[in-house]
Amino acid sequence: MRFPSSSNFRTVGAPQRALRNLYRSDHLGALDDRDAAQIRALGITRVLDFRGVHERTAAACRLPDVHVHSLPIEPTIVQKLSGLVAAGHRLTGEDIVAYMQETYRNFVRQGTPRFAEFFRHLLASGEPTVFHCTAGKDRTGFAAALLLKAMDAADEEVWQDYLLTNDRLQLPEVTRLGLSPEAMQVLWRVQPEFLQAALDEVDAQYGSLEAYLREGLGLREGERRALRALYRPD
Repeated sequence: MRFPSSSNFRTVGAPQRALRNLYRSDHLGALDDRDAAQIRALGITRVLDFRGVHERTAAACRLPDVHVHSLPIEPTIVQKLSGLVAAGHRLTGEDIVAYMQETYRNFVRQGTPRFAEFFRHLLASGEPTVFHCTAGKDRTGFAAALLLKAMDAADEEVWQDYLLTNDRLQLPEVTRLGLSPEAMQVLWRVQPEFLQAALDEVDAQYGSLEAYLREGLGLREGERRALRALYRPD
């Protein structure tokens, strides 16, 4: 499934084992009427939005008749890069990788309560749901990886789902950040090094991903069984 006005909208997990009633996406504030109607026809009634305050204000959800829950994780990478460019720094692709890795580490250090809230919403009901941020690649990508691991997906499936963004998103022709084409190629895509930085931070802070699911996100075996019952395909 592909929607021109929301290019990163898709199911979660491997196509042949996609989770039931769950979708991940880039933001829904640029949907045209046709795409909005087709997405709404999937039965979606709940939207979980990881965008920050300004992001939500600038591009409000255009999906009709849904309940939008805000789980804000502010996009600090944009402010950081804008400040560096304004100060005269010419950022390379390697620089962007390093800043993106720090962003992902902060998903664990600072964003864990939001991801725990994400799972509480999913456990509250199995209604058709889409979760997203702005590009649907970083905050959304980490959430999708956690969700798949909580449902015992193989590592290969997690990485396949994460990296599929690179086949979906198109590099913008113009950027207000003033970054070089090389830097934009890194910023607008995902790399294994990004997600791995978050997973390494999980190990550093909690000892293992299993401990993080239990202690950081409140997903003990009972909650994980409930997730599987609600969303695992038949």
